[in-house]
Amino acid sequence: MDVIEITIFKNIFQSIADEMGKILQYSAFSPNIKERKDFSCALFTGGGESFAFGTHIPVHLGAMPLSVKTALSEVRIQVGDMVIVNDPYRGGSHLPDITLISPVFRSNKIVFFTANRAHHSDVGGMQAGSMPLSCEIYQEGLIIPPVKLVKRDIIDEEIFNFILANVRTPKERRGDLLAQIAANKRGMRRLEENIQKYGFDAIDNYANFLIDYTERMFRSFIREIPDGKYCFEDYLDDDGFETEDISINVCVEVKDNRLIIDFTGSSPQVKGGINTNAAVTYSAVLYVLTTLLDEEVPINSGLMRAVDLVLPAGSIVNASKPFGLAGGNVETSQRITDVLMGALAQALPGKIPAASQGTMNNVSFGGHGFAYYETLGGGAGAGPSYHGASGVHTHMTNSLNTPVEALEIDFPIEIENYSFREDSGGKGKFNGGEGLIRMYKFLENTHVSILSERRRNRPYGLHDGEPGKRGENILIRSPQKGSTQNGEEIKLNSKVNVEVNAGDVLVVKTPGGGGYGKPERREEDQKE
Repeated sequence: MDVIEITIFKNIFQSIADEMGKILQYSAFSPNIKERKDFSCALFTGGGESFAFGTHIPVHLGAMPLSVKTALSEVRIQVGDMVIVNDPYRGGSHLPDITLISPVFRSNKIVFFTANRAHHSDVGGMQAGSMPLSCEIYQEGLIIPPVKLVKRDIIDEEIFNFILANVRTPKERRGDLLAQIAANKRGMRRLEENIQKYGFDAIDNYANFLIDYTERMFRSFIREIPDGKYCFEDYLDDDGFETEDISINVCVEVKDNRLIIDFTGSSPQVKGGINTNAAVTYSAVLYVLTTLLDEEVPINSGLMRAVDLVLPAGSIVNASKPFGLAGGNVETSQRITDVLMGALAQALPGKIPAASQGTMNNVSFGGHGFAYYETLGGGAGAGPSYHGASGVHTHMTNSLNTPVEALEIDFPIEIENYSFREDSGGKGKFNGGEGLIRMYKFLENTHVSILSERRRNRPYGLHDGEPGKRGENILIRSPQKGSTQNGEEIKLNSKVNVEVNAGDVLVVKTPGGGGYGKPERREEDQKE
């Protein structure tokens, strides 16, 4: 195929997915979608393979094909239908991430799908924000199997109202779901317009060709890696109930033009809700592999055709129902990324950076009539020729900062401090990025949940670079009549559900990134 046409169609497809994202962002009600852009959009073949991703959230994008394939196998999809699903054991990531899937038909056959996944600030469960420290999935929120939310272009109000009856903020959820419907419709319209312009055969051929092209390019890259087995192990701090380290262990075997990525030896599934399902582990693997390729190579399902993934059943990386998963999507996915990059650093010296902060620092809170969720940036790992970026979302999250103004307008809180955390990056020839400090003063009694990591095990450095500084979570109690905790600073665990009073202040200090290379001695040190 003509290289110019390949580039044209690659950009057409990605622009459709990106435009879907704009519709979703600008139509949504919640700050989590409007401001943080916690959503993803993609295009799929009729068989459920992705051929175009928007420039959105890695942990969403890699898992979405499994939701599409589940919808195909479990629902009789007809013209004008849209399927909704959030069940992590059916291809979802965690319950707040709701996926909407829409078919594009031609001659009574599904030829494409448009789909989007958005993180909703509340889907019920034991805590406002639906990101609690849980010990089973039923505590985390409403589980939605693949069902039709839209039938023959008409919203099924019974299904819609059932969902809204199980959440704390139904008006906001309704607005966000309608935005998801609008986004899929825009993607369908743009696909139809391009089919009319270029012909169905051209669109179909280039969609499938791009998947094959990505596979060939990745196999070519694998051939440049020395054959061998490269292993690495890193740890999660705890599961919120027990304090022991939780191991993530991986061995990457390079053989001919294939990769065997084996997580045998990782810890068994745990009580706390930081387990991952197969879809999230798959997503983390896909993300890491995309970072190895030239930016011009399209990212799609073709990348994983060259990979054999070994995920032991009943393990932290492939849990079974009813084990909780809310934190696995956001925290364990980060550690899976860290161990894969640690293994690949052995195979590709000089290409892989030191560990980034290794957590999303999830903070969710709510009270009467409101619920909110956000993740916080931290330090990125330094690389072989650059310092790590400071105060950024890293790896499996690609969301944005929520502006202080938006938070204070919509919720009963004040942000007392939002700044870089000085000297939190690991020292090296190139230094790791700095973490952040965010201080929330609550103006009403509020339920708060924190899911975080790297509060005990530090982000590693590479090639004699120093590790990044650990994160911290602190609650400062306000003076309360008759209280024995006035002004007391309480060090919180990495994962906790806590009740706060009006006037209490939560301080979250996020980790720094690891340093790269041996730190150079300062001039004053050399004189000594």
